[in-house]
Amino acid sequence: MPQQLRLRVEGTGLPIVLLHGWGLNSGVFEQLVARLSQNFSCYLIDLPGFGENADIPLTTLDKAAQHIADVIPDAAIVLGWSMGGLVATELALTYPDKIKKLVTVASSPMFMAQDNWPGIAPKVLHLFESQLAHDYSATLQRFLAIQAMGSPSAKSDILALKKSIQAYPDPCEASLLVGLKWLSEIDLRPRLGDIQQPTLRLYGRLDALVPHAVIADINALQPAAQSYVFEHVSHAPFMTQLDEFVKQLENFL
Repeated sequence: MPQQLRLRVEGTGLPIVLLHGWGLNSGVFEQLVARLSQNFSCYLIDLPGFGENADIPLTTLDKAAQHIADVIPDAAIVLGWSMGGLVATELALTYPDKIKKLVTVASSPMFMAQDNWPGIAPKVLHLFESQLAHDYSATLQRFLAIQAMGSPSAKSDILALKKSIQAYPDPCEASLLVGLKWLSEIDLRPRLGDIQQPTLRLYGRLDALVPHAVIADINALQPAAQSYVFEHVSHAPFMTQLDEFVKQLENFL
C-alpha cells in the first residue's frame, strides 16, 4: 500500500489546503495560517519529497495530486503557491469533487519562458540544477533571493522564509531535481479552459519568476478566473502584504 502523506490541520471551518513551492515546505504559511485558522480548517501538507514527507519521492504531477487527494476532505478549497500552483491546478482538473475553489499564488501554468511566453529563463533553471549537486543550502539561498528580488522588504522576506522552513526536515535531493524538471517542462496551458471551479489568481508585480507580462496571457486562457496583482511585491505576497493578502483571499472565499 502506498505511503500516505503526513499532514497537519489547524483551525475550524471550511477546509483550505495549502501547497508550498519548490525547495521549501508548509512552514512558509506560518503567518498566513495564524490568520486563516480563525475561520478555516487549514490543511498543511508538505509535497512529496519535501519537509515531513521528504521520504516519499516526488515523481509525476498526477501522482503528486493523487497523494494529496487521498488525504484531503471533499469540497475543499486548494491554494497553491508557485510550484504548488501546478499541483493545485492538477487537483482541480482531475478531482473536481474534491476541490470547491482554486487559488493560485505567484504561479503559472508554464513556468519556463518559451517563444513569446514570459517566464523563467531556461539558463536560470539549468544553473540551479547544476548547483544543487554541489551545495543545496547555497542553491536554496540563491532561490530565496530571486523570490524576494525587487521587493522593498527583500532582506526581511528572505529571513522570514528561511526561518519558517528550518523547523522541518531538508528536502530530498532527487525530489528537488524532479521539481526543477517540472518547472522546466510542465505545460498546463492547454487545460486551463477545462477548469470548472471558481478561480482566483494572485500575483506580485515585481515577481521575477512569474513576470507581470504573463498575466494577460494566463487570463486569456481562463477568462472566467479572477486575478489580483499586489504592488511592490515579489514572489511571496502572503509574507510581504499579509493583511491585503488575507483580505483578497477572504473576499473571494
